[in-house]
Formats: sequence, C-alpha cells, structure tokens
Amino acid sequence: MPGRPAPAVLPPSLRAWIGLIAVLAALVVALLGFLYAGHSEPGTVDAWVHSAVYGVRSPWRHVALATDFLGEPAGAAVVVTAVVGGCLLLRSPRAAVLVVAGVGVTVGTTTLLKHLVGRTINGGYLSYPSGHTAFLTALALVGALLATGRLGLGRTAGTLLALAAALVAGATMGWAQVALGAHYPTDVLGGWCTALALVPATAWLVDRTADRMADRPDNTGRHQSH
Repeated sequence: MPGRPAPAVLPPSLRAWIGLIAVLAALVVALLGFLYAGHSEPGTVDAWVHSAVYGVRSPWRHVALATDFLGEPAGAAVVVTAVVGGCLLLRSPRAAVLVVAGVGVTVGTTTLLKHLVGRTINGGYLSYPSGHTAFLTALALVGALLATGRLGLGRTAGTLLALAAALVAGATMGWAQVALGAHYPTDVLGGWCTALALVPATAWLVDRTADRMADRPDNTGRHQSH
C-alpha cells in the first residue's frame, strides 16, 4: 500500500509570497554587486554602520567570535550535520536534502559572486557577498520553511515566520562580521539577500525532483510511494 505523500519542503501556501521576496532579493544582490564591483573602500552607509559596530570589546567580542565560528567550515559542518540528523530522526529525508542543498547552493553562489564582483577588504580579501551571513540565513530560512509545513501555518503566519527567522539569523551573523571587521555592512546585506533568493528556489526544485521520482513506476509496474 502506498504511504501518505511526503510534505512539500516549500509549503504551497507560501510559494507566491516567498517567490516574490526571492525575486526582489535577487535584484538587490545584483544591484549591490554592480555598485561595488572592484571596490576596496566602504561606501557611505558602510562607513556609518561600521563606525558604530566595529571594535566591540569583551564579552561581546567573544560572542562575535563564537557566532563567526558557526560560519567557518568546521562549525558549519557540525551545525549542518546536527540539523540533517534531526531531519532523519523525524523521518523527513526530503527536509534533510533541502538542508544540504539549500545551504550548499547558497554558500557556493556567494563564493562565485565574490570572484565575479571582486570587492575586497583588509588588503585584498574578497568580501561581497558575505558567505557567513548567507550560510546562517539559509539555515534559519530552511528551518522556518520546515516548521511552517509541520505546524500547518497559513500564508501570513508562515511568511512572517520565514522572514523573522531569516532576519534574526542574518542580523546576528552580520553584526559579528562587521564587528570583527571581516565584511562591510553591504556585504552582509548581499549575503542575506542571496539566501533569501536561493533557498526558496532550491526548495521548489527539491520538491519537484522528489515528486517526479515518487511518481515513477517501480519494477513491479506500480508507482513508488512517497
């Protein structure tokens, strides 16, 4: 007997609003990349925010360093492994795939954009967009989408949850990056928008791929269960 269909990782109720937000976020990423391509100095907004945030002292510097570690390869691997493990314990392999794919696509895209835009900080380090900010935002957004589906939230509540989770995660990591002098504030905004643009698209692709695989007939001629 076929089982119940696996729930979509991009809830249908959110697709229109989240899709619109993703498009707007992609435009922001492109605009900022165009404005700051090849630059090695902060813009006006960057300088203003940087002067207010940079150079925090203990204990806040320790908080910033701990937050920054979450976006480093070792820290990110631990966090992603833990989240994927939780998805598998909840018997949600589609969610586990989204965690890996959503975060991987987002971080990979920020790396590519860094080389395309060529903005630098601290004597030549590529800075736009912030991969650390994109990573934590993507992870939070994935979690919010999965929570929306499991809790059965409607369009308004689900969209607000997704935006709130992304905002908190992006602001937290973004603060750490600016406070430590690793990124300009507009790098942080670019990383945040990169996650907002790519995670919904990745979730949609995961759903489409999983649904098509589930609809294929197995060796007995019957359709596979979800």
